[in-house]
Amino acid sequence: MSQPHHFFAEANSQLRGTYEQPLSLQEYVSRAFENPSIASHASKYLLEAIESMGTRTVFEEGESRERYRFFDDPANDGKHAVLGNTEVLNRFVDDLRTIAADRGKSEKILWFDGPTATGKSELKRCLINGLRAYSKTDAGRRYTVEWNITAADETRGLSYGGEVSGPEADRDWYESPVQAHPLSVFPRSVRQTLLGELNEEATNHIQTTVSEELDPFSREAYNYLEETYRREGVDQLFSTITDPQHLRIKNYIVDVGQGIGVLHSEDDGTTKERLVGSWMPSMLQKLDSRGRKNPQAFSYDGVLSQGNGLLTIVEDASQHADLLQKLLNVPDEGHVKLDKGIGMDVDSQLLIISNPDLNSELDKYADRNGEDPLKALKRRLDRHEFRYLTNISLEAELIRRELTDETTVWQASDEADLKSKIRAPLSMDVRQEPGAVSERELAPHAIEAAALYSVVTRLEPDELSRGYDLVDKALLYEFGYIQEGDERTPVEDFGFSAEGEGSQGIPVTFTRDIIADLLHKEFDRHHPELDVGSVVMPTDILDAMTSGLREAPVFSRGERSEYREHISPVREHIQERQEEDVLAGLLSERSVERETVESYVEHVYAWYDNGTVETRRGPADPDPLRMKLFETEQLGRFEAADYAGTTPSNAVKRFRKEKVITALNRYAWENRGEGFTIENVDLSEIPVIRAVLDEHDWADIERLYEDFDPTQWNNPPANTETARAKERTIEYMCEQGYSRASAELTSRTVLREIADKWD
Repeated sequence: MSQPHHFFAEANSQLRGTYEQPLSLQEYVSRAFENPSIASHASKYLLEAIESMGTRTVFEEGESRERYRFFDDPANDGKHAVLGNTEVLNRFVDDLRTIAADRGKSEKILWFDGPTATGKSELKRCLINGLRAYSKTDAGRRYTVEWNITAADETRGLSYGGEVSGPEADRDWYESPVQAHPLSVFPRSVRQTLLGELNEEATNHIQTTVSEELDPFSREAYNYLEETYRREGVDQLFSTITDPQHLRIKNYIVDVGQGIGVLHSEDDGTTKERLVGSWMPSMLQKLDSRGRKNPQAFSYDGVLSQGNGLLTIVEDASQHADLLQKLLNVPDEGHVKLDKGIGMDVDSQLLIISNPDLNSELDKYADRNGEDPLKALKRRLDRHEFRYLTNISLEAELIRRELTDETTVWQASDEADLKSKIRAPLSMDVRQEPGAVSERELAPHAIEAAALYSVVTRLEPDELSRGYDLVDKALLYEFGYIQEGDERTPVEDFGFSAEGEGSQGIPVTFTRDIIADLLHKEFDRHHPELDVGSVVMPTDILDAMTSGLREAPVFSRGERSEYREHISPVREHIQERQEEDVLAGLLSERSVERETVESYVEHVYAWYDNGTVETRRGPADPDPLRMKLFETEQLGRFEAADYAGTTPSNAVKRFRKEKVITALNRYAWENRGEGFTIENVDLSEIPVIRAVLDEHDWADIERLYEDFDPTQWNNPPANTETARAKERTIEYMCEQGYSRASAELTSRTVLREIADKWD
């Protein structure tokens, strides 16, 4: 057991690396020349934070894409990762790059919209988590100013948000309430010269800009110090004002309220209050306003004030349509008003998040004569549309996240690994009644079934070639090809546009609620030894989803009818996957060793190339008998009549050349590199070989099991071939992730179908 002091030591260690001792302005400038990123303006800083975590390659909608790891939420162990929508996120980063470099779109307000449960809220949380984590690193330090004027005049101190300070000047430090940029302290002309030299030395192609002036609160302090020392006749006026006894540069951790402003749907108040803040009457009475409102008496708690320096997010923007117009000029003018005569410069990247109802909400302001006061605003909105996921694996991952506390972002090593993740079962402890907890199992393929059905409802059927259905399209988007016998057809051959796909369909929240209800249901299934009533099967989920369509108000009558039509091919596909599992179990002891397959490929390659194969005795000619036996017995492609002794017929030769050698060469070319040899080949990538390694059919069972009887499967007589085959199959399925209960139910389902057509 850990001792309590260990936790304190760890917390101390983390904080030591997070906070710094305050710097003088001169020290900050020197540090900025060493590391220009600490002086970055808002959009540039946001871009740097995203890019700092690198990229990874993903496969979405049938194409390979580079994805920024930032959106996997690594700072929070993936809890709020944005799944999918990689192309949308990449366009967002491209826009940031353009805005940061001032190459256009600087007047744009970035707008994310899309149906519920598409990841928009996750994006907000991911941005907050990532920026907070980045600001704790040396490269991502964020700084602002804090003031102390008591050393100039012991009769007066700054009093933001509290009582007037006394003469104990050392404690009277007041931070800029809006995260003022340290370089904004410099006069504009000096600042521009400084930035010019800073950008010359920087290697980043995006130049740093700081055009905003000091915020009103800081300006009040600056002006007071300037006036005081000017009267005293101080020569080095700026140096005296910015002396460390008056001005310190302090690093802060970016978070909501400090560098990030978030306006929620439930936030109320006047437009000014929501955007910048409000006057505090009690403070106005206490402070000497000198005939005008004193900026020290202003509460800078509006969303733009909190987000100054980095990021402002308006969440559920349709609830705040009235203030969006007030944001119109913020991106390019960078200025808002606190009150008459008092304004504030703002450097903040604006982000609007809404459901698809924002357009209609904005249209309410247009009159019958075609006059639209929000037309300019609409032109400024740069729309990025989030859509429902159209990859089965991403949807399966999302469903598991909705049901559990799983947060790890899936990064499959290969196709087999990805398929394993998609089909994986899920066991959960479910509270049935007070004090009673039971374990429930979502059988293998159950989540896959829910994910596949959801994805299928989001796809467009218009571009499908004859003979293909939406399940085929979903598989194309997931794996990039369709396998038919020895032939593999890539997704590129279909010419899908993906336009409009993912804009409607079954949302994950519906699926989650359906499964959650099933976890509390005891099924009317019985077994003398196994708790089969606690297992949720794929068919249970598909039945519940189609049944739930009738009652869910989120779907229109047309959508319900359309979605019900898609259920049959999904059922068929899942049944095929279950059948593959059972067949693999039945043939587990008769399967072909990988070494045997590799040996066949080597001999065919040598035969075609007039080469030799390596044996323990040294180089030898390829063995024609070995190749013949493999082709007739393992592949089942040819009969003895296709050979003259061991000499292959033209058909066999054609097969070896077109199905083995051509595929082998294609793989070698696509994966070429220094030192590539046949040993580097992934044999499962060669279609005809994949069939030997992974695929089986019931003809193999008939050939290998003379006395096998599928009608006896539920309760096979002891000491029969069927009983022995069932035991081996159940054991194998358990090794592949099934429980004995789910293996029993799945195998019964499969064998019941087979028994009806067994000869």
